[in-house]
Amino acid sequence: MTKKKTYTALQEEVWDAGICSGCGACVAVCPADALYVPDDPGIVRPISSGYCKQETDQVPCGACYEVCPRTKPENGELLGNYLSCIGARATTEISNKQSGGAVTAILADAFSKGLIDGVITVTEDRWTHKPISVLVTSAGEMLEHAGSRYNWSVPVLKALKTAVVTKKLTRIAIIGTPCVMQAARLMKDSSHDLVRPFGKAIRLMVGLFCTESFNYYPLMEEILKKNHNIQQYEIVRMDIKGKLELTLSDGNTENIPLKEIESAIREGCKSCKDFTALDADISAGSVGTPEGWTTLLIRTGVGDQFVKSAVHSGMLEVMQETDITAVTRLAEKKISH
Repeated sequence: MTKKKTYTALQEEVWDAGICSGCGACVAVCPADALYVPDDPGIVRPISSGYCKQETDQVPCGACYEVCPRTKPENGELLGNYLSCIGARATTEISNKQSGGAVTAILADAFSKGLIDGVITVTEDRWTHKPISVLVTSAGEMLEHAGSRYNWSVPVLKALKTAVVTKKLTRIAIIGTPCVMQAARLMKDSSHDLVRPFGKAIRLMVGLFCTESFNYYPLMEEILKKNHNIQQYEIVRMDIKGKLELTLSDGNTENIPLKEIESAIREGCKSCKDFTALDADISAGSVGTPEGWTTLLIRTGVGDQFVKSAVHSGMLEVMQETDITAVTRLAEKKISH
């Protein structure tokens, strides 16, 4: 039997190499709870306690290495396979929504029909905008967390451990950036005994278009506050569309060139070429549709059924006209970097 690679290989090949995506998958599947991401703005990669079932006790494991998206070759495609490309938006007003609120509407409908029993996503402190990974277990909670900023670097998947191991949830949706989708797909496709329970519990994967993710520090403290005199609590909305677009509480807007905030880009993002979340069931973003709409690339039959369910219930409306060339341009730009 081939000996499985453990966290020591992960540390050498990924963490120390500066290509960690920060997705949190390794933290979620570690059966010894020996991997964690410290609550320290200066540390943006997992840390090991030093204990490992395989390294310490010679009990076969390797779960952490199995689910790391940076240990596998990238797909390399621009848009990947998809069944359809549509514009969509929620039919009811959703506070703080990003673009058309389509993802929130799809998941709220799924909760109401019992199609899912939990959502792993990113939320934030509305005052400081500091992000955290969270498990949502109701439609009401989903609406509360609508509009959270997905461009922050946060270990989204670490909340899977609570969902699967503690809460025993079996119908989970995951919202995240392309690297999160890559890790979740590895879980779903894995035959590893320690990983399989997580993969079986994932029912829907919603990927967000992503150029790069930003570390909370130094972006909020050193760049926005010191360079632009913008306080965290003044920011109502943040978006990345070729630049950092800020909407402030006084109604003014501030556009900051991406070059100015390069120091805040997560180091691991520089090795990623996936803009449209190729491994998702549904990929979503604000590029390619008018203001107030969300572009959806429906990639799988599973994704298609969730969208149709939300449309049928009247929670989602769709249009067929989208500018796929705009999406392609950004995908090309990311893959060429």
